Amino acid sequence: MHPAQPMQPTPPLGTTPLAKREARLAWSLLAPTIISVALVVVLPLFAIFWISVKPVSLADLRPPAPIVREDVRGSGDELTIRYRIRNSSQDRLISGVTISDTLPGGVQVSGALPEVCRVEGNALTCILGDLEGGARDQLNIPISADDEGSAEESIEESEPIVTGKGDNVLTSGDFTFENFARIFDGDEFWGVLGVTLFYTVFGTVGALVVGLFAALLLNKEFPGQGILRGLYLFPYVAPVIAVAFSWLILFDPFSGSANALLLQMGAVDESINFFGERPQALIMVTVFEIWRYFPLSFLFILARMQSIDTDMYEAADMDGASPFQKFWYLSVPQLLGILSVLFLLRFIWTFNKFDDIFLLTGGNAGTRTLTVNVYEQAFAVSNIGAGAAVAVVVFCCLLTFSFLFFRFISREEGL
Repeated sequence: MHPAQPMQPTPPLGTTPLAKREARLAWSLLAPTIISVALVVVLPLFAIFWISVKPVSLADLRPPAPIVREDVRGSGDELTIRYRIRNSSQDRLISGVTISDTLPGGVQVSGALPEVCRVEGNALTCILGDLEGGARDQLNIPISADDEGSAEESIEESEPIVTGKGDNVLTSGDFTFENFARIFDGDEFWGVLGVTLFYTVFGTVGALVVGLFAALLLNKEFPGQGILRGLYLFPYVAPVIAVAFSWLILFDPFSGSANALLLQMGAVDESINFFGERPQALIMVTVFEIWRYFPLSFLFILARMQSIDTDMYEAADMDGASPFQKFWYLSVPQLLGILSVLFLLRFIWTFNKFDDIFLLTGGNAGTRTLTVNVYEQAFAVSNIGAGAAVAVVVFCCLLTFSFLFFRFISREEGL
């Protein structure tokens, strides 16, 4: 008998030549997607972090450059080509500024040139050197022309070539934390953060609760169920600008139907400015958030409820369980997974919400959230750096929330 051959050890998973080739093929197929995601997500995120530590305003988005305007002044034998030069930046130096132009045929220099200019043939060159921030200068070139009319047209049609180099604040090595210091200085930021958390938490929880209640109502078969489901989706699919202005008209303090109804019922003595006073404005925008986005929760929860095995409910009926007991002990454990995912998504989306609040109140009357603050800092105050700093704070808040969610909540739900 031949002795038993020892068994060859199985190579570790993924180390065989075939597995390596499959891995390389998989990475090559995923490379376009990874590159696209990096370009769409990572690069803008890096740009926001970069701008947040830059002393950049709205005017600094365009790099400083010398601007020249050319025209012809005078008449007869006293013609003058005037070049008006200015620095487009108010605080950035432009070095090596030169102006080059070609005089058209029939035009000659007839007098003394400025010290910085010289003419070789028909080529005019002026070397101005450095232009300080906000600086303006003017050069006058005396000329004579054989045909005054055609000469003026030829001169004004030709564009002078201007060169100069200025440091762009976006690409320079100047960094500052003044943007973050300005954000955290005083109580304004913490008030805005509190408004954001109130709007986000109550808007998210309210949308989930209303969506769960709507799903419970439509989980049973009855005539007209499909029509009612379609009506439930209206707030979510309707254009946000249309529904926002509908709410503004409905709750207008002078001509709104809501105030007219409250006054006729005797519930109030005078009209209520729902979107113009504290704290009604914050409560109303939160209610609007709940009303507009509960259909999304309703769809997901209803789909999950209809996938639950009905045998459990039949057994509970035989045991005499009440409707509340069936909901609490049977439905809720089955819905915790989808409720957790919806809470995560809705929290992130609501925290980033801008258009709803901006259309309803413009961030006034105590409804200024962090995203509205980003807009106001960047465009209303023209401080792009401060706006980017607020956007970085928003990102860090959402990153912290996501970490805590996956660290604690999702572990408990088995996600």
